[in-house]
Amino acid sequence: MSDTRQLAEAAGSRDPRIGLRAVRALRELAERLEYLQVRSAREQGWTWQEIAAALGVSRQAVHKKHAKKES
Repeated sequence: MSDTRQLAEAAGSRDPRIGLRAVRALRELAERLEYLQVRSAREQGWTWQEIAAALGVSRQAVHKKHAKKES
C-alpha cells in the first residue's frame, strides 16, 4: 500500500518528470488490476454485460479489450 501511496503523491508533484512517470505507473497498475478482476469475474460466470456495467463502459469495449486474453 505504501508504494501506491507514494505513486499517488508523486503524481501530484510539481516536477513533470516525476509526475508523469507516476501517472504512467498508476495507469499500468490500473490495467493489471482490471485484467485480474475481469478474469476473476469471467471465471465466476459473469457476462460481458455485467463486467461492462461494473466498469462503466460498453459491453463491446470490454469484450474487445479482454476477450482475446481469455483464450
